[in-house]
Amino acid sequence: MQANGAGQDRDSEQYCRNNSESSSTGGAHSNGLQSVPNNGNTVSNNNNNNGVSAQPPSNNTAAEANSGVKKKKRLSHSEEDVIRLIGQHLQDLGLNQTVDLLMQESGCRLEHPSATKFRNHVMEGEWDKAESDLNELKALMHSPSAIVVSGKLNKSQTTDTQLCLYTRMKFLLLQQKYLEYLEDGKVLEALQVLRAELTPLKYNTERIHILSGYLMCSHAEDLRAKAEWEGKGTASRTKLLDKLQTYLPPLVMLPPRRLQTLLKQAVELQRERCLYHNTKLNSGLDSVSLLLDHACSRKQFPCYTQQILTEHCNEVWFCKFSNNGTKLATGSKDTTVIVWHVDVETQQLKLLKTLEGHAYGVSYLAWSPDDAYLIACGPDDCSELWLWNVQTGELRTKMSQSHEDSLTSVAWNPDGKRFVTGGQRGQFYQCDMDGNLLDSWEGVRVQCLWCLNDGRTVLASDTHQRIRGYNFEDLTDRNIVQEDHPIMSFTVSKNGRLALLNVATQGVHLWDLQDRVLVRKYQGVTQGFYTIHSCFGGHNEDFIASGSEDHKVYIWHRRSELPIAELTGHTRTVNCVSWNPILPGLLASASDDGTVRIWGPAPFLDVQDAEGLNGMNMKTSMSTQKGTS
Repeated sequence: MQANGAGQDRDSEQYCRNNSESSSTGGAHSNGLQSVPNNGNTVSNNNNNNGVSAQPPSNNTAAEANSGVKKKKRLSHSEEDVIRLIGQHLQDLGLNQTVDLLMQESGCRLEHPSATKFRNHVMEGEWDKAESDLNELKALMHSPSAIVVSGKLNKSQTTDTQLCLYTRMKFLLLQQKYLEYLEDGKVLEALQVLRAELTPLKYNTERIHILSGYLMCSHAEDLRAKAEWEGKGTASRTKLLDKLQTYLPPLVMLPPRRLQTLLKQAVELQRERCLYHNTKLNSGLDSVSLLLDHACSRKQFPCYTQQILTEHCNEVWFCKFSNNGTKLATGSKDTTVIVWHVDVETQQLKLLKTLEGHAYGVSYLAWSPDDAYLIACGPDDCSELWLWNVQTGELRTKMSQSHEDSLTSVAWNPDGKRFVTGGQRGQFYQCDMDGNLLDSWEGVRVQCLWCLNDGRTVLASDTHQRIRGYNFEDLTDRNIVQEDHPIMSFTVSKNGRLALLNVATQGVHLWDLQDRVLVRKYQGVTQGFYTIHSCFGGHNEDFIASGSEDHKVYIWHRRSELPIAELTGHTRTVNCVSWNPILPGLLASASDDGTVRIWGPAPFLDVQDAEGLNGMNMKTSMSTQKGTS
């Protein structure tokens, strides 16, 4: 936020108070209204509603008025700021008479008199007068970053800053003047401005060259298009004034729409601090109430079991929503992959296809970028990889380089034409869609893989408790993350900046891949040496979810180490969680108990029933809807 005038000269700071004293004695108001005292209050010298002239006050009344003036509270600096902010907002709404009365009664000025003249002349296009006003404002300019010596601004620094700001503002004024002359067809006058006024400023010569090119525009529409300019009139002049205001101290002229800016900042801050805010941010103020603090209920958060999928007949090791959020794939020890259809309207899931034949079970799944294909990997002793066409249910590729391989992890290249795969026995391959080997990296014992958005870098966690970046194009690698315990799995945020690690005996860690620092350790989860997969989720990926060996699903806000929700219902270890990338209120969890639970917001229950659920799990009668084939 701007300082609202903090650090200005004493004379500038006192102009509201000085005006308050002058207005209370019946002097001329800054907005041009005459005022007279009446029972200690300043009122306009207009006729009353009855058309009867106001009578002079008696001696007693006058004495009371004088006493009232003396007792009138002097406004604090913050109170003056609030009045000015309200006044500016009312002025933007066109309620000018209300502004005049507010300023008159409070004794404040909305802005410095020279600034008022400057504003009017700019909006009227009276450029010579606006330049004269700018000369008056020159003495009131200085930058908040000016050097301070012994509590006062260095004089030479202040002078240099004033000159620089004055030059910038004059350049903007003359640029508007030049463009308006061109639009009006006054080419000679425009050329005179360019040569005799803009060029001598010796400021932004590159821009002057661009402006000179506009002389070749054949008509006004061509000029507006090339200059990306709204044309002569209120729109372009208002935009100009907004720019000019940024160079003036707020005590002289308030920044444009300052009250709306402060309110938006307050609303955004409340949303950021809201632990359960999981909807798309709307920067406008019309979508919220300013009369209440922002607070999202836990009942709007995916803490309630909406559906239990029981089609698998053994432990479910992995689950993953498709990139478009319309499908969910689940892999199980029962050797099958089940693809579920997600109804976007009802957020219910139905069995779509069952993909069979994975002899060792399915412990990892990866959707292609376009969701057309799905790759399935098995556990440590599995040397095969399956690439399925999701739409047809046909197996496109079954890849196995050697029976001694261990292909337990896979990641798609962003181009959707290649993928990398590997395992803990030292295999690390890059392959095409037909399983043909394109490149290999020897001796890397891979635990988990991820391809970054640049299409070149592959991240791989290995048995040395680290994540390294590998470039298959120039065959270079570098260390990015180093942990003290084995990294069982990891995932990366959509922007590629953050990595979420499940670390053996330690839990869930958040790393910044760019700065290569540990950002946060999340508490609560029970993590031994089982492979548990966590995920980012919610709008803007503000939330983190993870399974746990204590049979729970844990959810944290990304900025908070303590969980905001612990979801109960599973009866054995929760191996994997997946947050729907399109429906932020939909979360899936896969468990050794053989089920997949779908979590969503609270159902339509009365308040007492909802409170009885303690904001968490639903009754079995509400949650045992099964997926149907």
